[in-house]
Amino acid sequence: MKYPSILLLYSIFFAGANIVFAQVEKTSRFRAVAIAELGENHGPYVRAGKVWLNKLASDSNFTVDYISDSKPINKEFLSHYQLFIQLDFPPYTWSKESEEAFKEYIEEGKGGWIGFHHPTLLGEFDGYPLWQWYSKFMGDIRFKAHIAGGTQGKVNVEDGSHPVMKDIPRSFTLKDEWYIYNQNPRPNVRVLATVDESSYDPPKNVKMGDHPVIWTNEKVKAKNVYVFMGHGPELFQDKVYTTLFRNCIFWAADSSKRN
Repeated sequence: MKYPSILLLYSIFFAGANIVFAQVEKTSRFRAVAIAELGENHGPYVRAGKVWLNKLASDSNFTVDYISDSKPINKEFLSHYQLFIQLDFPPYTWSKESEEAFKEYIEEGKGGWIGFHHPTLLGEFDGYPLWQWYSKFMGDIRFKAHIAGGTQGKVNVEDGSHPVMKDIPRSFTLKDEWYIYNQNPRPNVRVLATVDESSYDPPKNVKMGDHPVIWTNEKVKAKNVYVFMGHGPELFQDKVYTTLFRNCIFWAADSSKRN
């Protein structure tokens, strides 16, 4: 009996994969990919986030796929997605190919982007150099310190006119680790909300003064929003947080409006 060649088997597999992508993209409202860490530090948040995201996707007729590292990311891979979600994933360990593909995706507006918590862990970590382009994308900042274990803080909405702030109260309280940076991102981004450091409960000394925690970079074509809060799984039990998350998804995935 003659068996098909390995090359033929690969051809059949990838042809089938393309058919699946085409079918899903045709029937879904949009297709999103979420990159998320699997470690225990943010694992509970990621697991809770997947449950919540999957239900939202099912209820709202969109598709979300998950990856746990940046290895699959290249231009062809990203071409299948209208939204890229960084569900607690840092800006290091990326290959050059993945970095360039992501940069093009953002700069040319090939899809929307949402980042939660870890995307601003910018610096030299685990032997990886600072990703200079990503630092600029996040407002030309570097990570400096954080409140380990977290503390309650009052978030004040600064720009309630932006669509991601729809139905969000002017202020709300959440617990998180509250990163501070080497400098304020405000001059380089549109700030949507800040945390009031005087509201920390219990009080903490890790402060930077004017402290943005939600912002968007309008210097790139992609619709994008960064939300600092994203450390603990209890956030997905908070109505304000899930409303914010939902707003981010549907705004960033809709390339027809930028605001």
